[in-house]
Amino acid sequence: MEEDSKPKGLASLLAARRSLQASLDRSRALASALDRAGPRIGEIQQRLPSLEAAVRPIRARREALASAAGHIDRAVGPAAAVLKVFDAVHGLEHSLLADPRTDLPAYLSLLQRLEEALRFLSDNCSLAVQWLDDIVDYLSDHSLADSRFVSLLKSSLESLKSSSAPLDGGLLVAALDKLEGEFRRLLDDHSSPLSMTSSGDDMTIAPSPLPVQIIAKLQAILERMNANNRLNRCVAIYIEVRVSIVQASLRALDLGYLEITQAEFDHVQSIQAHIEKWGRHLEFSVKHLLEAEYKLCADVFERAGPPELWTGCFAEIAAQTGILAFLRFGKTVTESKKDPIKLLKLLDIFNSLNKLRLDFNRLFGGKACADIQNQTRDLIKRVINGACEIFGELLVQVELQRANPPPSDGGVPRLISFITNYCNTLLGEDYRPVLTLVLVIQRSWEQKKFQDSLLIDAILNIMKAIEANFENWSKLYEDVTLSYIFMMNTHWHFFKNLKGTKLGELLGDTWLREHEQYKDYYANFFIRESWGKLPSLLSRDGLILLSGGGRATARDLVKKRLKAFNEMFDEMYQKQSTWVISDNDLRVKICQLVVQAIVPVYRSYMQNYGPLVEQDASASKYVKYTAEGVEKMLGSLFQHKPERSTSLRSRQTNGKVSPAMISKYHTTPTVV
Repeated sequence: MEEDSKPKGLASLLAARRSLQASLDRSRALASALDRAGPRIGEIQQRLPSLEAAVRPIRARREALASAAGHIDRAVGPAAAVLKVFDAVHGLEHSLLADPRTDLPAYLSLLQRLEEALRFLSDNCSLAVQWLDDIVDYLSDHSLADSRFVSLLKSSLESLKSSSAPLDGGLLVAALDKLEGEFRRLLDDHSSPLSMTSSGDDMTIAPSPLPVQIIAKLQAILERMNANNRLNRCVAIYIEVRVSIVQASLRALDLGYLEITQAEFDHVQSIQAHIEKWGRHLEFSVKHLLEAEYKLCADVFERAGPPELWTGCFAEIAAQTGILAFLRFGKTVTESKKDPIKLLKLLDIFNSLNKLRLDFNRLFGGKACADIQNQTRDLIKRVINGACEIFGELLVQVELQRANPPPSDGGVPRLISFITNYCNTLLGEDYRPVLTLVLVIQRSWEQKKFQDSLLIDAILNIMKAIEANFENWSKLYEDVTLSYIFMMNTHWHFFKNLKGTKLGELLGDTWLREHEQYKDYYANFFIRESWGKLPSLLSRDGLILLSGGGRATARDLVKKRLKAFNEMFDEMYQKQSTWVISDNDLRVKICQLVVQAIVPVYRSYMQNYGPLVEQDASASKYVKYTAEGVEKMLGSLFQHKPERSTSLRSRQTNGKVSPAMISKYHTTPTVV
């Protein structure tokens, strides 16, 4: 039994030893852990007051807190409402950052909701902050909360009141930027240049600049932009896009001639063609391009602001798209050198402007178009004064030409041909009403009464001066027969080229018949004083008596008379071969008269007396021409030589002065 009890006691001792050892190990571990946790415990001890304040900020008694309940409720209510609106704004963010083109009406509706939310926040945020500020002050003043907690609240409120960040975090600005982009896209995608095609006198243009539904979308966008003070940016976009469209339309017209300088005007022979294009292009620009822009500006912007908004927008488009360039071109024409053709150019310009007078007054009548108005008035004043000045000087310039020598070949002077065609042009349907209106306006400016006969009297005086000129010129020829050619040419020119014309009607049938009679008068004088003298040299006197036995004597007499005839024929032919009869019908008639005066006599003489000398060894000295040869030579007289083939003559069939005539006439200008 003793032996059994020893093992049991030892086992218990060992177990106790192991238990003590384990306890010792745990104590050491706990001591080590305590050593390591010491700093953290100190930190916790330091934070305990603030944690306590955070956990239990309100430390007042229940009855003290009861009096603060009303203040807290008044502050929390507005703050909760503001927070709810903030949540709503946040909910709009995804939709407003999307592309507006997908559903523009829905986008605009969302934007309007955002604006309403921001107006609420703008009106209520400050109120909510003020109420919160009041409750914090109340808590602090009545020591109802921990001082650290109150200080933290005050710091947060001050930060909120001093923040400059937008209430929506920039969402409204981003949405408006997208709307601006959509505004530009709608304009770009649905705008196209207008085209001008010519079909006779009619011009066809493309449809309306923008579809009605697009205009409605633009108006809806402008409404929101205007509500957010961003209208000016849309106006700038609109002007930029529409200016580019109108400029594209004008580029297709090739308007390079508008930039021609004054110096170039004095050398460009095709300036009349430029002015004709200018009139057509100006009409297209005003009646179609700018008319369309005028209506479009009104349609798009009339609901976005006062009339000054869209009229100013249109004025800017008109100024930037070239209307001023058209006016500058007209001014350059008025500054070019003076000559009679310039009068027609000025009348063309005035006519184009006058046809567009009502359009100009309507489109450019507002204050925004003051510059266009001023330049238009200045151009009209220059055109009217310049036209009246040139027209008034025509008579004086015609009279000044009287001192110049007449044509050396007896042809129609270029001045006569030009002035008759020129006056006929002024009296035509195209220019007479325009010139009359110009004179009426100019007289009204001078506070003078316009006489209906002013234009007619001026034309008649010019024609009288022309008649006086060629009467004076006829006296300057040394050869009187050449003066007959000159007078015959000139009188026939008046009759043939003015008969049936406006100028001819003005001068009257009696005046025209007098010139026809003068033509015949000088033709008879010419034949009698020149070729009419040759037949007398082929006298038969003495030849009959000698025909029997005195052949030698008769032969000598025939030789003498043929020699005299040949010498005078050669002299007259050589001299008159340089003369000209301007009208071909008149030339043929005069040649026939000359042939009738000479050839029958010469043929008969040669038939009767030619054999007397034809057998002589020196026959070629006396029988130089056959009757057929004489007839052919006389029929070739008075023709235009190659260098005169383009001399100035009246070839117009439409009553207008042609560019060819203008260029030729410039060699002898009448207005300097």
